[in-house]
Amino acid sequence: MAGHSQFKNIMHRKGKVDAVRSKVFSKLAREITVAAKMGMPDPNMNPRLRAAILAARAENMPKDNIQRAINKASGGDAENYDEIRYEGYGPGGAAIIVEAMTDNRNRTASDIRSYFTKSGGNLAETGAVSFMFDRVGYIEFGPDVADADAMLEAAIDAGADDVVSSENGHEIYCDQGTLNEVTKALEDKFGEPKASKLVWKPQTPVAVDDETGEKLMKLMESLEEHDDVQSVYGNFELSDALMQKMAG
Repeated sequence: MAGHSQFKNIMHRKGKVDAVRSKVFSKLAREITVAAKMGMPDPNMNPRLRAAILAARAENMPKDNIQRAINKASGGDAENYDEIRYEGYGPGGAAIIVEAMTDNRNRTASDIRSYFTKSGGNLAETGAVSFMFDRVGYIEFGPDVADADAMLEAAIDAGADDVVSSENGHEIYCDQGTLNEVTKALEDKFGEPKASKLVWKPQTPVAVDDETGEKLMKLMESLEEHDDVQSVYGNFELSDALMQKMAG
């Protein structure tokens, strides 16, 4: 069940700042508002809103900002955003999924397509690469809440499917339909997690050479920095040497 994984390194590269903090807060606030607008404004009754608030807390977003984003949903002045998933191929044929929220589909699609094209890749039809990923629940705890064996045992008891523990923390994966139940069971035991959300996890990560890896990470960074992009996932695996180079 437990094992070595670079999945989180692809999602959140350690030692690198993803974007200016104000841009990060803006994206988090957008997700909170949309989540609150789609369901109840109470995070205890709205799993998606709860996940959005957890993500905001993990980035040290002030409580006032979080509450303001929730209030915006019920105030009737919230913008209408479309949730769109883009799929494509990056350098070396690596599969990439981009999740976005936009109030202008044409602008966002044009921008995303240009990023893929400039990198030597191409944007594809929806469904072109998502079959190479599993839609799963993802829960993250810091390294200090438990050792690997204790987390593994607790996660199995809670109904999780996979656990990856490292010096950076614990990553727990579960069926997307049981994310809320597994999260609650682990939260009761270890406290509030750093993250609890649905992600796209590659079924079989593909190793790439360092030159291709650098091009892919440049594409990922460009995509992540776009105002409308919420999440980016890839099915490639970087060498340890390149990971260390990028972290340094």
